[in-house]
Amino acid sequence: MGRLEGKVVVLTGGAGGIGRAVGKRFVAEGADVLLVDLDEQALAAACAEMSSNKVSYCVADVTKAADNVTMIETATERYGGVDAFIANAGIEGDVSSILDYDEQRFEQVMAVNVKGPFLGLKAAVPALTERGGGSIIITSSVAGVRGAPGVAPYVTSKHAVIGLMKTAALEFADRNIRVNTVNPSPVETRMMRSLEEGMAPGAADEAKARMQANIPLGRYAEPEDIANIMLFLTSDDSSFISGSVYLADGGSMA
Repeated sequence: MGRLEGKVVVLTGGAGGIGRAVGKRFVAEGADVLLVDLDEQALAAACAEMSSNKVSYCVADVTKAADNVTMIETATERYGGVDAFIANAGIEGDVSSILDYDEQRFEQVMAVNVKGPFLGLKAAVPALTERGGGSIIITSSVAGVRGAPGVAPYVTSKHAVIGLMKTAALEFADRNIRVNTVNPSPVETRMMRSLEEGMAPGAADEAKARMQANIPLGRYAEPEDIANIMLFLTSDDSSFISGSVYLADGGSMA
C-alpha cells in the first residue's frame, strides 16, 4: 500500500516541472491527483505521461476566486473529497532592478504567487474540514528567507507566503489541517532557464555555473527532490508538523 493510498490531492502548477514530478510521485504512492494549470495542452501531456486513471486535470486561473472554487469542486465530484492542497503555481517575473521594474509585472507576480495561494486556502479549507483535516503545502523558495538582487517582486512574494502559511497553520489547527511551506533553491526547470537568461543574457550557462557554485551540494535540485519532501508533508508521517518552513536548498542557508 502506498503512503498516500485513499488520499485526494489538488495540485496547482501541475503542468510545470515540479508539478509533474509531484503528480507522478503521488500517483505512484496511491493518491488520486487533480492537476491544475492554465495550459490545457501541457496538462493533457502531463496526464498522458503519467498514464494512470488516478490523475486528471482542471484548467483554472489561480488568481480568480471562482476558479479556485471550481478546482476544489471538481476534485470532490471526481474523487469524493479533498485531503491535501498544494499551492504550487508560481511565476518568476522579470530580472530587473527595483527602480526599473514594471508596476503591472509586479502586480502579476503578486497575484499568482500570493493571491493565488490565499484564494486556494479559502476554497480548500472547507473541503479538507469535511474530511476531518489534511495537509496544505505552499511552494515558497530560498528567496522567501533571503534577498536576491534583480527579482524583488519574486522575493517579496515568496516571503509573503511564509506569513500566509504561518497564519493559516494557527487558524486551522483546530480543524486538524496542517500548513507548511517547501522552499527550494534553484531547481532544474523552465523557470530557472528563464532566470538564468535574465541574469546573463546570452550567457545563461555562466549564470547557472555561478549559482551552482553557491550551493554546497554543488548542483540544482531535481524536481523529484522537491516531490519527495512534499510526499512526506502530505503523508501521515508528518501528522505533527505544521507551521514549518522546509528548506530544500542543498545546504545554501547553512
